[in-house]
Amino acid sequence: MMVLLAVFITLGGTTSCKSKKRLAREAAEAEYKSKVEQAVKDLNAILDDETLWSLEEKEARVQTIKDWNLQNAEVDDLLFQVEKKLARERAQKEEEERNKQEVQAANVTLEQNFNSIARAGSVMQANRIIDETLSAFESPNVPVLIIIKQNAGFNDYDRPTTIEKYLNYVKDQKKATEKVHDVKYNANGKINELELIKK
Repeated sequence: MMVLLAVFITLGGTTSCKSKKRLAREAAEAEYKSKVEQAVKDLNAILDDETLWSLEEKEARVQTIKDWNLQNAEVDDLLFQVEKKLARERAQKEEEERNKQEVQAANVTLEQNFNSIARAGSVMQANRIIDETLSAFESPNVPVLIIIKQNAGFNDYDRPTTIEKYLNYVKDQKKATEKVHDVKYNANGKINELELIKK
């Protein structure tokens, strides 16, 4: 009787152990399948521009999927395509940021030049700064628009002038009362339109 009881207990323990292993294996397989499906869905969404994620969020999502180490051919192929796409987006974003910084630096330089012309110690010094400033423009006749008032998204402008006339006006008045609002460039990086606004 005791021997039979021991056999039943042993068999029950073995069956229970096998059952737990099977359940653990099935859970692992289900989790793997779920991750593969989620990875495929997210990577396709990134490829097709169907997310509202920022570039940083997309990069983080890709890193999470890579960390899963799924070793799935479809996921690996999608990762390759997405990483190439995100590398292009990153390069474009960095280029736009560089351009933005260059424009901001150019705007600051323009405003510094206006102030230097206004404060020049002599006409000769003012004329030298004017010539330096004009070298950034397509021609001395580039239009300058001066915003005198903004109302509900609309701008009221002063009478249009040219960059050469404006710089000479600053020289004669000995004061610069406007700051740069917008700058347009031609294909050669020369300014072909300037919009100023009253300080």
